[in-house]
Amino acid sequence: MAKGEGAESGSAAGLLPTGIIQASERPAQVKKEPKKKQQLSVCNKLCYAVGGAPYQVTGCALGFFLQIYLLDVAQVDPFSASIILFVGRAWDAFTDPLVGFCISKSSWTRLGRLMPWIIFSTPLAIIAYFLIWFVPDFPQGQTLWYLLFYCLFETLVTCFHVPYSALTMFISVEQSERDSATAYRMTVEVLGTVLGTAVQGQIVGKVNSPCLQEPNGSAVALESANWTHSTTSLRETQNAYLLAAGVIASIYVICAVILILGVREQREPCEAQQAEPMSFFRGLRLVMSHGPYVKLIAGFLFTSLAFMLVEGNFALFCTYSLGFRNEFQNLLLAIMLSATFTIPIWQWFLTRFGKKTAVYVGISSAVPFLILVAVMESNLIVTYVVAVAAGISVAAAFLLPWSMLPDVIDDFHLKQPRSQGTEPIFFSFYVFFTKFASGVSLGISTLSLDFAGYQTRGCSQPRSVKFTLNMLVTMTPIALILLGLLLFKLYPIDEDRRRQNKKALQALRDEASSSGCSDTDSTELASIL
Repeated sequence: MAKGEGAESGSAAGLLPTGIIQASERPAQVKKEPKKKQQLSVCNKLCYAVGGAPYQVTGCALGFFLQIYLLDVAQVDPFSASIILFVGRAWDAFTDPLVGFCISKSSWTRLGRLMPWIIFSTPLAIIAYFLIWFVPDFPQGQTLWYLLFYCLFETLVTCFHVPYSALTMFISVEQSERDSATAYRMTVEVLGTVLGTAVQGQIVGKVNSPCLQEPNGSAVALESANWTHSTTSLRETQNAYLLAAGVIASIYVICAVILILGVREQREPCEAQQAEPMSFFRGLRLVMSHGPYVKLIAGFLFTSLAFMLVEGNFALFCTYSLGFRNEFQNLLLAIMLSATFTIPIWQWFLTRFGKKTAVYVGISSAVPFLILVAVMESNLIVTYVVAVAAGISVAAAFLLPWSMLPDVIDDFHLKQPRSQGTEPIFFSFYVFFTKFASGVSLGISTLSLDFAGYQTRGCSQPRSVKFTLNMLVTMTPIALILLGLLLFKLYPIDEDRRRQNKKALQALRDEASSSGCSDTDSTELASIL
């Protein structure tokens, strides 16, 4: 690819402080003895990568199955279920910046600064996760039970995942080794989504879900005809969910142990010499006033909300609208496998044609398949074809936000060259808005089902419920996707500007490296993520 050196040099020079442009005129500094490059073994990288699986495995199981579990297995009424889902996701959103702030204030220990958070949160997290899938014997307190353990688990898994994400900066001092370890991590995390879908779906899918037939006579006749079989079947389904929770909890523990034993957190050699980062609230004000960041998160907020609506309601949609009660777990697996295999294709596409083009092509490709699902008659083969095709768009939605955020941070650093330590704000508040939107979407969708007359454990649902599910899984996501793509038209960082920023930042790094310890670790972390 042609670099266009003449034009880019002029543009980049305009972005640089005068002192950097004149750096070549300064007296040559005494060269230091080059340090021996530190290599991470493949085993170290694999151990680090495996640590990303617990968050993805548990998140996939909760995202796809928690709503239908609360409504049809735990038999929580739709209004209470909407409260549980909304408050749980909203609380999860608030814990990200809160835990990040607490970790930044932690002291260095014999185990490191990040590892203690991972070690001590793991046993509590798996207990809370298991209890989410347990049905207590006191029906009056079920809402409080699920709300308590859902919020507790989300807090504890955040205490695991936030320090794990930051651990990238402390497994090696070499940038190339960090990049390589991150590539391993992304591969394992994508496989973790497939594993979570497969384990939860296949174990639960082996049991026939209990349901109550429509009454032909009185409610008493319905109860006497279905009570014995329904109670036995419901107990089997509850046990299947517990078994799946036990398997996923075991995977969580195994991955955490491999991470703890296989990765050694290293203290930065120049940590004491680095400048103090700016205050949190001043950094937040600067970040939220950066135009490209606001436009990027606004666009992805609507597109992410669209995919979250599909994710949260897909099991109910397959069960009641399409009539595939015992097939939805296989359809989910088809979507996730398709997404896994197409992520490398999207990675090639965005490097070849640019990230904005990849956004338009990748995310908009879901629209025709959502329309097809909305208008077609229930057909299992066609549904599988649509599921595989939809996975292609899911892959783009999974990859692109994390690929474009570092470009925004690079642009921010050129405009605010003296700002340090703002990168966690960029990432944590993007996650915050996404998770909060997820909570709103799940809460509103479950509440909509309540207003439509959803019947707990019904073998079929009223036409109003089926219509609501169709709107939640097809028409509403399509509208959100189109609105998000319109907002992306305002996003100013195209490929030319990205290359200019990269060249300007490289000059900044070269200038910083000539003065001894590098103070650009935060920018490197943003690029890695």
